[in-house]
Amino acid sequence: MSVAFTKEDSAETAAETQLPDRPISGAANLVTAEGLAALEQQRDAARVAYDAAMKIEDVNERRRQAANPFRDLRYYTERLRTAQLMPVIAAPTEVSFGATVTFSRDDGRTQTYRIVGEDEADPKTGSISYVSPIASALMGKGVGELVSAGSLELEIIAIA
Repeated sequence: MSVAFTKEDSAETAAETQLPDRPISGAANLVTAEGLAALEQQRDAARVAYDAAMKIEDVNERRRQAANPFRDLRYYTERLRTAQLMPVIAAPTEVSFGATVTFSRDDGRTQTYRIVGEDEADPKTGSISYVSPIASALMGKGVGELVSAGSLELEIIAIA
């Protein structure tokens, strides 16, 4: 249908409110139980925001307000569809998905991270994605082992 027969300001207005999908990694979508719950919560929040936007009477404003929540809803729905819940290992002896690893760096600093899925990773709060370079280098290693991650030399101190 031509723009002339709608209440839109222009074809550009319609196009600008159709946001491209958020990029999705080609890596397996591994999640912890907490990560799965967070994805569900984010999907539900996107649904609420989208539903609220759809109640706006002005078609242009409705499209503008619905664009981000609709994109997020598509993203989280897909991430939930492909999520692979990983079992918790009670007493890991090597770095694995879901484990918390403490290591010392060659610059003297000590860091602790939990290895989690891509959507729940947040280095500022102590979690890194299992596909990150550091996590990839640490996977399968045990306490006392030295690991090279890029230009860093890491020694694993503890695994929980």
